Amino acid sequence: MSNQLMIRERCFIWGQRTYLMGILNVTPDSFSDGGKFNTVSAALNQAQAMVAAGADIIDIGGQSTRPGAEQITLTEELDRVLSVLQVIRPEIAIPISVDTTRANVAKAAVLSGADIVNDISGGTFDSEMLSTVANLDVPIMLMHIRGTPQTMQQQTDYQDLIGDIYSFLSQQINAAIAAGIKHDNIIIDPGIGFAKNYEQNLEIFRRLQTLKALNCPILVGASRKSFIGKILNQPDPQARVWGTAAACSAAIFYGADILRVHDVSEMREVALVADAIYR
Repeated sequence: MSNQLMIRERCFIWGQRTYLMGILNVTPDSFSDGGKFNTVSAALNQAQAMVAAGADIIDIGGQSTRPGAEQITLTEELDRVLSVLQVIRPEIAIPISVDTTRANVAKAAVLSGADIVNDISGGTFDSEMLSTVANLDVPIMLMHIRGTPQTMQQQTDYQDLIGDIYSFLSQQINAAIAAGIKHDNIIIDPGIGFAKNYEQNLEIFRRLQTLKALNCPILVGASRKSFIGKILNQPDPQARVWGTAAACSAAIFYGADILRVHDVSEMREVALVADAIYR
């Protein structure tokens, strides 16, 4: 892969430092912050706060992907995402990604100013996604998942966890390239918590380096997730900041290029120190 990617006049140089993607859920039901930022004014304030705290990308999602989350209609997802995006885009200069599995949402969001598509299905839920992203000529984040958010917790019976993740991501990278997406525009995500149990999440960290052979930047999204809650015996996702910090430090040590986080200010400090040590 090229060691750099230009997005909205910003140069991401892979391997030099860790980049932070700030999570902006404009949903009423996300696992950690559902309902906190699902008004336009609250979303704008949060986006501006994350930029001030050091976020490199803002990731806007209108469909919750927590375990068991109900699928909303296309119209509802479009309304949630576009109403926020149209207000935020003129106010912040950093790249914005849209967290969606629907090609129609991806296209509408990019036409309204989004710069990246973040697809938790790795381009598998919507047969039009990869060709749509190719036509839009924007980067895509391909994540590993089994099943859907409704069924994924029952699909953790792997014979070879890392082998399966590697194979799936390799297949989707090839499919993306075949659809016309440039290799340098592909970022991969092993999918912490998506059809993975407690032990499997930990194994992903320990063996993250294996995915380097796919020759794409690696995104890790561990922020506030349930495996951290289990370790800490902490049922409240918002009280998992220190545990998230440890997971982020481990992700950097094992080769992550981007961290998808809720607590940007705190994880910026974690990344700065971890980068100074490990890079």
